[in-house]
Amino acid sequence: MTVTEAFSQPLHDYIGQQRWFGGKGRRFRVTERTPFLWLSAEDERPAFRIELFAVVYDNGESDLYQVPLAYYDDAQEHLVHALIGAWTEPELGEVFVYDALHDHRATKHLLRGILDQREVEGLSFHRLDDVDTTIDAPSLLLPVEQSNSSLAYGEEALLKVFRKVAPGHNPDIEIHRELTLQKVEHVAELYGWITATWEGGHTADLAMLQQFLRTATDGWTLALTSVRDLYAEADLHADEVGGDFAAEAHRLGAATAAVHAYMAEGLGEVQWGHRQLEVLANDMRSRLDAAVEIVPELGRYAPALREAFDELAAFDASVRAHRIHGDLHLGQTLRTVKGWKLIDFEGEPAKPLAERLEPDSPVRDVAGMLRSFDYAAATLLVDHPHDQQIAFRAREWAQRNRAAFCEGYAEESGGDPRDQDVLIRTYETDKAVYEVVYESRNRPTWLPIPLAAIARLARSDRPEDTP
Repeated sequence: MTVTEAFSQPLHDYIGQQRWFGGKGRRFRVTERTPFLWLSAEDERPAFRIELFAVVYDNGESDLYQVPLAYYDDAQEHLVHALIGAWTEPELGEVFVYDALHDHRATKHLLRGILDQREVEGLSFHRLDDVDTTIDAPSLLLPVEQSNSSLAYGEEALLKVFRKVAPGHNPDIEIHRELTLQKVEHVAELYGWITATWEGGHTADLAMLQQFLRTATDGWTLALTSVRDLYAEADLHADEVGGDFAAEAHRLGAATAAVHAYMAEGLGEVQWGHRQLEVLANDMRSRLDAAVEIVPELGRYAPALREAFDELAAFDASVRAHRIHGDLHLGQTLRTVKGWKLIDFEGEPAKPLAERLEPDSPVRDVAGMLRSFDYAAATLLVDHPHDQQIAFRAREWAQRNRAAFCEGYAEESGGDPRDQDVLIRTYETDKAVYEVVYESRNRPTWLPIPLAAIARLARSDRPEDTP
């Protein structure tokens, strides 16, 4: 369905302001609208349905975004922050239209649809066996939106709604389903999911319902607390401060290795040879070339970084590959009373879905976590760029926790990832290149963090020796 100007402009303005919108800094138009059948009863208000919108950029590229909408006859003061606009809707007349994920009166239909395994034209609601179907609590949109939106239903269930929709099956659902069936303790249990089918034979997963780990604390928050404790104790080393994080980093490394083992067992494993490594190196070179166009400061380091990718292309040993997390960092982990949990198995949001479904080396996940320790240590340096004492503390903290993570991984898996130095360096370089582009577009004041890592990697410093 083509979008009219009266409708597309307010939706354009709303989408462009949301953190989950991945097209920031690019000119775009909202061109197509795909509404599904009403999930609310006739004459019920809000009228509620799931809708998809095509976003087309100036260069001709496009993305598909999900914005479930709640329609009211009158303005809703309590939803003013979620107002998209007011227009005439053919089936409803003059209406005020809101992002429905902010409205618990609308989102109840998503929960009940999954628990009741509802089927309507274009939408299928799926539930795993042994799920408590009596869950009945109003939703609360959590404030930690990134590329998705999460709704908490009481203290029992969390619904993650995929804002950017890619045709095909979402890897987060696929991997959580496999790990839930294997009863893996290091992930939140999957309860169910929503799948859509629309004109042209397209199919995509729209949302997943899973266990809500209400009392958990994310790894990023815990790591920053540890870093602040260290900075506050100017005369103490990282292992002497009460908030030392190394023991947790060790446990997290072990949990990551355990999840990798279950993924290899349940989803299959392959061996990469020289040809696959050449393809991987070429992909990394292409991402570097594109990044230099966006952030010219990278250009001075590009020749040295390409040497790391050349080293990978010349690597003559076989490499284990299987499905991995794909975007692992401290913010994708939760510390519960029962241990660490890994969350959000969608992979790197900037990559096409087909690429995220392919096997990869588990070293990519390890490198992502090592970069995250670097970030945690360096974040507070943004406001103190010339404080050498804090800079020393940052290096010390990162070195200690990177080593502890790798040691925990080795203890669980039987192999130390630091022994795969070619892979560690190239994956960490690739991740740092991605970070440079991300920060330039979203948090320019943080750009020095990945640029400092790029400078070290360009000098061929081994990542286990530097933060």
